[in-house]
Amino acid sequence: MTSFIQVTQNLLFHNVSLLAQVDYSYTSQGKAPGPVFWICEAAIFVLILASMWKIFTKAGQPGWAAIIPIYNWIVWCKIVGRPAWWVLLLLICLPIFYIILCIDLAKSFGKGVGFAIGMILLSVIFFPILGFGSAQYQGPAVTPASQPPPAP
Repeated sequence: MTSFIQVTQNLLFHNVSLLAQVDYSYTSQGKAPGPVFWICEAAIFVLILASMWKIFTKAGQPGWAAIIPIYNWIVWCKIVGRPAWWVLLLLICLPIFYIILCIDLAKSFGKGVGFAIGMILLSVIFFPILGFGSAQYQGPAVTPASQPPPAP
């Protein structure tokens, strides 16, 4: 009986102790991303920023508003016809209200929900298409009449 216990302990505990020694980090040295990563990241950031600048300009808003972090959401809400207090909702639950704003932005430029899904999933491609493409601003997608009345 003792040999059975010893074999069980060797099989279970020895293998489990080996699992604790595995390093699951991306690099075994724990190095930070290299300069190529940061150059690509900066290029994507500049492309999205330039696209938002162009989208704001097409909608008749100041392009510089795309640079200022929270103010750009206020201007975005104004472009699509949502009230400015939606910025608070963005701060609370960004993904849900970001999706809604992307759908409204696509509709404001005459695009469909499929384009909005592209804006959500592939922003680096679809925002430049909207900003630098031939799409024209057609007015806010959400009008005050289509919004529900405030609760008493």
